[in-house]
Amino acid sequence: MSGALLEEDWNQLDLTVLSSDEDRTLVLFSSTDDLTQFRERLAAYARGTPPGRQHPPYNAFIGGIESIGTVEPKDRIGIRARESGLSEADDFLAGRQYTVDVELWDLGRREMRERKLNQVADYAAARGAEELDRYIGPSITLVRLRCDGDVIRTLLGVEDVQEIDFPAVPDATTGNAIDRALTELPPLGPVADDAPLVGIIDSGITDHPLIEDIIAGAIAVPESLGTADDFGHGTRVAGIAVFGDLRGQLAAGTLERGARLCAAKVVDRNGAFPERRLTPSQMREAVTRLNQEFGCRIFVIALGDRSRIYDGGKVGPWAATLDELVAELDVVIIVSAGNRSPRSGNRIEQAVTEYPSYLTEETNRLFEPAGAINVVTVGSLAHNEGLEERIADSVGVRTITRTAEPSPFTRVGPGIRGAIKPDLVDIGGTLIYDPVVQRLRGGEDLAEAGVLSLHNRPVDRLFSAGSGTSYSAPLVAFKAAQILGRFPNSSANLIRALLAIGATVPAAATARLQLLGTEAERAICGHGQTDLERAAFSDDSRVVLYAEDELEVDHFAVYQIPIPEDFQTERGRRTIRVSLAYDPPVRHTRRDYAGNSIGFRLIRGCEPDFIFEHFRRRVVSEEGPFPEMENRFNCNLTPNPTLREKSSLQLATATFQRDVSRYGDTYYLVVRCAGGWAVDVGRQRFAVVVEIAHEAEVQLYERLRQRVRVQI
Repeated sequence: MSGALLEEDWNQLDLTVLSSDEDRTLVLFSSTDDLTQFRERLAAYARGTPPGRQHPPYNAFIGGIESIGTVEPKDRIGIRARESGLSEADDFLAGRQYTVDVELWDLGRREMRERKLNQVADYAAARGAEELDRYIGPSITLVRLRCDGDVIRTLLGVEDVQEIDFPAVPDATTGNAIDRALTELPPLGPVADDAPLVGIIDSGITDHPLIEDIIAGAIAVPESLGTADDFGHGTRVAGIAVFGDLRGQLAAGTLERGARLCAAKVVDRNGAFPERRLTPSQMREAVTRLNQEFGCRIFVIALGDRSRIYDGGKVGPWAATLDELVAELDVVIIVSAGNRSPRSGNRIEQAVTEYPSYLTEETNRLFEPAGAINVVTVGSLAHNEGLEERIADSVGVRTITRTAEPSPFTRVGPGIRGAIKPDLVDIGGTLIYDPVVQRLRGGEDLAEAGVLSLHNRPVDRLFSAGSGTSYSAPLVAFKAAQILGRFPNSSANLIRALLAIGATVPAAATARLQLLGTEAERAICGHGQTDLERAAFSDDSRVVLYAEDELEVDHFAVYQIPIPEDFQTERGRRTIRVSLAYDPPVRHTRRDYAGNSIGFRLIRGCEPDFIFEHFRRRVVSEEGPFPEMENRFNCNLTPNPTLREKSSLQLATATFQRDVSRYGDTYYLVVRCAGGWAVDVGRQRFAVVVEIAHEAEVQLYERLRQRVRVQI
């Protein structure tokens, strides 16, 4: 395929998508031999464009098909083998021994699959192969063989074989780190007395030897809870907020800390909220006190209401309270998207076979309060496959993800009125399927599947691990703290906008989600994963400009964006990315939840006076909340305004491939505040960030710096 790979299009033709690859190859199964409906569409397309139409019938669908054929031996080679350089059947050498997992298609009852597996295993054994293990589950059928490359070449041509691949490689790093003693650790890096604070609103924080000197204070709401972390969750969250990638640091022989800590304990030793307190008032007290008593401006709430799944309607009181606090206190609140409970019974195996399609199920929507619009909601990516060495020999143990693919437990958006949620994703661990215990296992009992952090009982063990969006959220808080440390006077809106400008969806996630379409990718990954260097710094071929400002309702601002000559004419892919963050007033009882809205347009090819006249003349018109200019002046930003303006944290990208010198050396960013029910809001605060980047090594930064000096 070259076009969209949407699975639903094939289902309508009674064709089942069995697999998809990064090269956009699909493997389809038909329950009928004649492929009637598919052939009808092909024939209609082949007849050409009917009179009065621009394209042939089914052009969007059939036109995206490059070629059709039967499954070839090379199509059955798994990704690990391909990454090892074995992309063709002949790459497996005769006379060389390989250990491989052979998987059959799930196209029949267990008895039939078992019979076919026996045939494959018996044939391989007759040619000298050794069967190491086998597994036949409700839908997965596998055998692990040690055999000659010549045997593999033959098996790659067997119709019943889905895939032949090398076994997953265990992750020994995390498991080894768990057992390290204090005397075995690298020196602990210093933290400045005025380093940014991250507030952990959770189960408290333990005076762990790696963080006890940087805990500014701890409170409990209510006081009867005490401040000790006897549940363990808060200390794990705190460890990630301070160290970031602790696993990577230990592997590199460092222990650098990026923030100080303060904490509010809001749940008991069982992780439950107190019965005698309303959660919204509890959150308001916790955030307000940490802000007033310690000056904390970045908060992590890695908790959620499992009984309240956001259904696309109104958000709950907890979410609304957090949105209010962001605007009142000028703080950044980072919230986890929530986790999906493992499937039960035979359906557990579907966590492997139906990944990632189940992520988009309605029951997998965000937990309250992750639908809040002014907070930064964070979903989860896998750090690796999560396989432990002790169980790697069992062919039935199945990994679900690879590095930077969405975690199988992460919850998804969209948010209120279709807003982009989660805002960001980051590393939160993964799950594996273990048929011996008939369940999915995460980092809590299989360290390699989780994110490494601190243990709440350091006398017993310094480190622990966990899997969940609870651990991706503090990683974003760690990055937010580094941005605040670099820009200590920045507003919360600027921190959010910089987090967004540094975000991209990992290529691995895009490849894995391609069958589900762009909309699903956005609902799962939001704006993507923040690269801290990209968020906080410019470099030679990438320049970041930013502004903090405020607007009255139905007013607009225009910003000049200098465009260097090299960007206009130099060949290669160039991008202009714009992020905007604002903190509107909210009202929980209204469907139009936000009291006002802000949007932006990137204008080129016209003079400033023309732009000002256009918006002055149409600012109160019947053409919608943002008076549009002609398309020839508007840069094509993706996602489109209709989608991005549903969110208070927005990110859009314009991509250029051709010479754009005819548009001149200055573009204009127009930011407009449109009124809603909040007529008495006064001036609405916002921050806007623009990134100008070229894929080639072009000296954009120096060109822009010289131009700004001349203008000054």
